[in-house]
Amino acid sequence: QVQLVESGGGLVQAGGSLRLSCRVSGRTFSEYAMGWFRRAPGKEREFVAHISWGGGTTAYADSVKGRFTISRDNAKNTVYLQMNSLKPEDTAVYYCAASRTIATLLVGSWGQGTQVTVSS
Repeated sequence: QVQLVESGGGLVQAGGSLRLSCRVSGRTFSEYAMGWFRRAPGKEREFVAHISWGGGTTAYADSVKGRFTISRDNAKNTVYLQMNSLKPEDTAVYYCAASRTIATLLVGSWGQGTQVTVSS
């Protein structure tokens, strides 16, 4: 079991950028696939991006492709989500998740979330 703590959220104007971080406790971070998800007010949780344990495989939701970049630093036990060209519809609570495989991220370990608010 690992514990995850997100940070980096905040209020930003449309067109701006934020970088979210998710630090993972435990000595086996490099064995975990990582993902970012978000939940907007009144909406269901949705997938944003994921990255394999070694960083060689990434995938993005169509809504963020070309604007968001997921990366990881296994030496720092941290996964990042660089968010550029932010839009008001990106406003949500962002969560990171960890699991042994990408396929099981939804049932893995989750952080408490960090709020991102994009003003128009």
